[in-house]
Amino acid sequence: MDRADIKAVVVLSGGQDSATCLALAVRKYGAGHVAAITFRYGQRHALETKFARGLSRHFGIASHKVVSLGFYRQLTTNALMDPAQKIERRKGSACPTTVVEGRNAFFLLAAAVWAKSLGAKEIYTGVSEADYSGYPDCRAAFIRAQQRMLRLALEWPVRIVTPFIRMTKAEEWALADRLGIFELVRDRTLTCYNGIPGAGCGKCPACRLRNNGLKEYNAHRHEKHKV
Repeated sequence: MDRADIKAVVVLSGGQDSATCLALAVRKYGAGHVAAITFRYGQRHALETKFARGLSRHFGIASHKVVSLGFYRQLTTNALMDPAQKIERRKGSACPTTVVEGRNAFFLLAAAVWAKSLGAKEIYTGVSEADYSGYPDCRAAFIRAQQRMLRLALEWPVRIVTPFIRMTKAEEWALADRLGIFELVRDRTLTCYNGIPGAGCGKCPACRLRNNGLKEYNAHRHEKHKV
């Protein structure tokens, strides 16, 4: 793999958001110019890596790296890393129990270090401010600050691409449909906090967000076809 060939690195979790990000990067640059990075950080289900690998094979990208952040369990705990904790929203302004403190900061730093080694200047990530569910590291303000930090730390003109930062899940489903990956995203991604592929458990916050968005988009699509 020639260093000059890679134009973008996608943070690929195996879920709806990152799968659609990968499709956008491939559409822009071509599969041979895109790499993806997946993280193991002690999450309660390891299926994320399996689905990420499946997506990388489907799109035929140039490289897919799986990186272990094994130290994470020494720093923090949460419902995504500890099966004994209950997955739930909390009252007031407190983050839900599924927040993994600083996760996107670690992910983007690692992705940027690898991107620089590849000569890539863009990092795609599927964060959304519209649907951010209380996660502080999914806000546009965080992304702007992180991009500035990465440029200073690495002396590299990296750009963090966030296609969904202002999108709702219904709008994201519409985009997947336009990209021709609607069935792929619906059936071959893993978004569920309980590790159930596709529509998931239907009960956790991630599933409710995903499925409500799909329901809204399907209703809109049905009405459009009726006209």
